[in-house]
Amino acid sequence: MSVISQRSDGAVSGGLPPWRPLLRAAREREGRAPGGGWLQLATLASDGTPRVRTLVFRGWSAPAQLDLLTDARSEKPQDLIQQPRVELCWLFRKAREQFRLRGTARVIGAAEAIEALEQHWQGMSPQGRAVWGWPAPGASFVPEGPWPEQLPDGSPLPEAFRLLQVVIDRVEQLDLKPHPHLRRCWEQGQGWREQRLNP
Repeated sequence: MSVISQRSDGAVSGGLPPWRPLLRAAREREGRAPGGGWLQLATLASDGTPRVRTLVFRGWSAPAQLDLLTDARSEKPQDLIQQPRVELCWLFRKAREQFRLRGTARVIGAAEAIEALEQHWQGMSPQGRAVWGWPAPGASFVPEGPWPEQLPDGSPLPEAFRLLQVVIDRVEQLDLKPHPHLRRCWEQGQGWREQRLNP
């Protein structure tokens, strides 16, 4: 078992970056509130215009790398291949905290990480898997579908199922509870040292 210790410069050695326990605490205060696991992903499209999408947090694959899922038939993977720099905004309404996580995204298919994809696929609810059985997202509506309400356990991994991993290099927290509000940031390039900012 690794030992996590706080250094005098504010960074954590031997484990998690110092913002991870703060984010976990905000998630815990959020409890089972609807949307507690939803993040907004900001990207740039190929024409240079911004896009914002809501995705579901799927877990941490490294201390500063989080997992999301996406459909290869959507525009998002192509946008990320052309411009992989992204920012995530994670708002915790009950906790009255916001985290902005900036980093680089990578779209991963079965040829690169079949085990991780299978684990995420089988870990989803049958209702959550259903959207990968629908027609291509963003295309003209097809009334006849198929529009399954669920894909049962044991359903094969769809061709379009992709893992979206974001390697985080900057985090900013805004805590609205104190007066004045607490705003601070951490950057990977500075050893995750905390910097206090004006709210």
